[in-house]
Amino acid sequence: MSTELLFREEPYATTFEAEVIAADAGTVVLDRTLFYPQGGGQPGDAGALQLADGTSLRVTDARKDDGGAVVHILAETDPVPAPGTRISGEIDWSTRYPHMRMHTCMHLLSVAIPAPVTGGSVSATKGRLDFDLPDSTLDRETVTEALNRLIEADHPVTSEWITEAELAAQPELVKTMSVQPPGGTGHIRLVRIGDIDLQPCGGTHVARTGEIGRVRVAKIEKKSRHNRRVNVVFDED
Repeated sequence: MSTELLFREEPYATTFEAEVIAADAGTVVLDRTLFYPQGGGQPGDAGALQLADGTSLRVTDARKDDGGAVVHILAETDPVPAPGTRISGEIDWSTRYPHMRMHTCMHLLSVAIPAPVTGGSVSATKGRLDFDLPDSTLDRETVTEALNRLIEADHPVTSEWITEAELAAQPELVKTMSVQPPGGTGHIRLVRIGDIDLQPCGGTHVARTGEIGRVRVAKIEKKSRHNRRVNVVFDED
């Protein structure tokens, strides 16, 4: 059992129609969804599912199970619709869009700092990447300026697919040391930013880097002898 991931081709869509294919205590699986399931450092989407009788169910989170199905987690007090029920879904755009902007910004951060990535995460207000940099002399202002130059260049952001065999032949595309792209389906999604970056990623992104807006490096932390954590926030004041 798997879920068609509508957000891959329609990251700007906010509403969709679907059918419940499985349900359990507090959870619903749909045949298709715009809800991004937590993964790759990006939080799961929240939002609502509406039944034909007008009942609205609150989705507080979304996760992906081992079989490829997206599990929509409902608020504790909401009823669970039975399999076969048709629903209308709507994601919370007020958090999804900032996730898209910051996730794309993290790709640019990996361009501004060309070092192996050991971890990362994004939220609606900030993001961070950890780099394997044992002898680092990173400067907050220098990295901030480099990031904003890349953003202001307004590079197009697109996606494409390659086979797992093709990725295996190009290991340099994988920037993360600790997390490998999900395998087992035969194909891997790549996200391309102009002619400056190409890497596997299943997250949601903006269409052009200019949509990110200005950012700044809030803090650079030494987490261990090899690990440097770079924290980035939106600079919208």
